Amino acid sequence: MPVTWQQYFHARRFLTLRRGRGEEDLELVVTDTEHGPGLALWDVARDELRYLEGDFGDVQEAVLTSDGRAALVLRDEHGSEVGHVWHTPLDGTAATDLTPDLPPYVLRGIDVARSSTRIALTAVSSEGFRLLVTDSERPTDPSVLYSSANEAWNGLIAADGRFASVDTTDHNPGVRRFAVTVVGVEDPGFTATLSDGPDAPVRGVRFSPVPGDPRVLVSTERGGYARPCVWNPVDGSRVDVEAPGLRGDVVALDWSPGATRVLAVHVDAGVHRVMEFDLTTGALTPVPHPDGAYFEPDVAAAHLNIWASHYGADDEIRLLRQRFDLPLSMLRIDRSGTRELSSPLTGPAGPAGTPLRSLTVTSTDGTDVQLWAARPPGATEPGPLVLYLHGGPNMVTVDRFSPDAQAWLADGVAYAALNYRGSVTFGRDFREGFLGTVGDRETEDIEAAVRRLVDDGYARKDQIFVTGVSYGGFLTLLSLGRLPELFAGGLAFVPMADWVTGYRDMNPALRPAWRGFIGGTPEEVPDRYRHSSPITYVDQVRAPVWISQATYDTRTPPAQVYGYARALEATGGDVSVDWYTGGHETTSRTRSIAEHTHMTTLVKSALTGARWSHSPVTPPERTT
Repeated sequence: MPVTWQQYFHARRFLTLRRGRGEEDLELVVTDTEHGPGLALWDVARDELRYLEGDFGDVQEAVLTSDGRAALVLRDEHGSEVGHVWHTPLDGTAATDLTPDLPPYVLRGIDVARSSTRIALTAVSSEGFRLLVTDSERPTDPSVLYSSANEAWNGLIAADGRFASVDTTDHNPGVRRFAVTVVGVEDPGFTATLSDGPDAPVRGVRFSPVPGDPRVLVSTERGGYARPCVWNPVDGSRVDVEAPGLRGDVVALDWSPGATRVLAVHVDAGVHRVMEFDLTTGALTPVPHPDGAYFEPDVAAAHLNIWASHYGADDEIRLLRQRFDLPLSMLRIDRSGTRELSSPLTGPAGPAGTPLRSLTVTSTDGTDVQLWAARPPGATEPGPLVLYLHGGPNMVTVDRFSPDAQAWLADGVAYAALNYRGSVTFGRDFREGFLGTVGDRETEDIEAAVRRLVDDGYARKDQIFVTGVSYGGFLTLLSLGRLPELFAGGLAFVPMADWVTGYRDMNPALRPAWRGFIGGTPEEVPDRYRHSSPITYVDQVRAPVWISQATYDTRTPPAQVYGYARALEATGGDVSVDWYTGGHETTSRTRSIAEHTHMTTLVKSALTGARWSHSPVTPPERTT
């Protein structure tokens, strides 16, 4: 029986797992459902997976309380990402707002103490970036341990709740190169900061899981690439994993339960290799595993990673693995290294997919950029291709399952995904390669990738479509204006189309970052904002444009999308906008299938020369 592309969307059952911080071995599982992400609880000792019912809010960043009886979840309005953290019991009883007296905030960090009911929240509002410590069980007046107008993310709390940390930029205002600041919870007079100077950021990963141990697992970049480091804020000592023989980032993921080992992933040109560092012997050794991705970084979120491999009880390694053609699964390896254990992620195999190949592309100035690419099964000559651009910009496309990629390939359309300059896991210089010239280096990389895809026979040069989400949506629109001869159409999801209007309307957690990225405010550097805005180039757009935009989006607000569409329409451009009620990351399986169905129709119509727009662009019901 032939595979239909819709089957790939139904093959993905799990989005992420987060192990609880408490004594019991529990994993909170974010599931993929027809109507959006859901929750399940995996009791590892009993090997029981229980799907949870009820309204939990935005579960994609949810964490378990230390007793494992409730989830801590941000509840907002229609996915706006501005709200309060609620204590939501897993048994369906009434939820409680843990910070009812605070103004609504954007959550940029949440962590739970192992042997205490204390939690750390990084809350961002018009009052600034604040590290709060409060109780996970009941509303209390939170302790404000840190507050700044400068960017601060990723609040963590020690296993016993005595210390908390946050990634700060006070030492380097306006530049996203963090230091880690630790504050005493019971003794707020205690502070310690780990900084490797203005050029080398330090990020917190996790406090030691052992109560009474104040050490923090951090990520450093003294040599230009990420390396794990264990730092003791009380006595100032540190243990650095230098790994001088490895090229590329070595990304710290987790502590072992006894705080004697560190799990990390070496990323070399996009390829993942899991490693383990023994703090007793100083040995860094590879962990055998099949190919694929073993973590996926996030940005502007409550957690460092969307999903990541981690330790379980008894030093067991739980490798979360994906590949473009394989949904999320778990490989459990016990300390002997010889026994693989079952997990609820081991399920029936989905439809056979197509793996993507990693290519290295040389950009305009000689910089190497990484590209994933695949031809449709059985293809013998170049044809249409969809080029995907990830969001961020400080994110990355890893070798992870993509229903959209598999659907395009099953439908006879080649697929590629580019890690342009600004992407993470390729070192500091690459990650910061777009600073001050937002859009310039990225479009150079996009042009180089398109040339390579045509030269290598993946695509016909007149049948390439560009697509992306968020910053990738921005680059989609920018490419259509700056590189009009390269694309047959553009499909943009929640894009930034006008930085001036977007800066005015975006949530306060984002403005400091964009001031740093672009080089100031719209009033201070208006020419840079105009230069980087797709709306500036609407008169050069030749291909049809489709935009999917949320009306409650506070990252890429709707007013600037509407302004772009009207401006493009005024030039005679072919543009259509589909508005939906939701926020920047609102999604569901039903919506994904509907959107892919629509994109398939648009691509096929463009190949015949038909227009995408059949009526004037209408304004959203809500613009801010």
